[in-house]
Amino acid sequence: MTVTPDLRPAAVPTVGAPRQASPDLLRSVFRRHAAGVAVVTAHGERPVGFTATSLNSVAAEPPLLSFGVGTTSSSWPVLAEAEHIGVHILGEHQQELAATFARSGADRFGAGTRWSVGPEGVPVLDGVLAWLVCRVVARVPAGDHRIVIAQAVAGDPDGVGRPLLYHHGRFNALRD
Repeated sequence: MTVTPDLRPAAVPTVGAPRQASPDLLRSVFRRHAAGVAVVTAHGERPVGFTATSLNSVAAEPPLLSFGVGTTSSSWPVLAEAEHIGVHILGEHQQELAATFARSGADRFGAGTRWSVGPEGVPVLDGVLAWLVCRVVARVPAGDHRIVIAQAVAGDPDGVGRPLLYHHGRFNALRD
């Protein structure tokens, strides 16, 4: 909206007719919401991980974060039991990594993924902008998902680059 010098709106935005709430409506609205892209990892019998755009900072003291994960996700059985998880903030140079961890049935920790075992045995991805290893403190039921709340125990914020974003069904770069 443009504001005139006397602080009146120059144009009144039009609002469409409301639609009944539904999964499609929620998805359509959130396609318009640009979100940072993260990969969450954990280790059970094998390493697992998935691309997440629902990552949120919850509190600074203690340092808590949250993210949502579908209970039908192939990663959920391991995440449901994991004591620790890894959270990786992806850079704009990591669109393919984000796509790999988002793709159903992909070999997420195959030859194309550079990673190592980090604190608490959690898989830590190489080349990310930042990462945390966190202790899971709660798993809250939320429809067909769980909201995982975790407390940071270690990490590194010093990766190089600009963040990868997800908007309107595509990975995007941040523009100035």
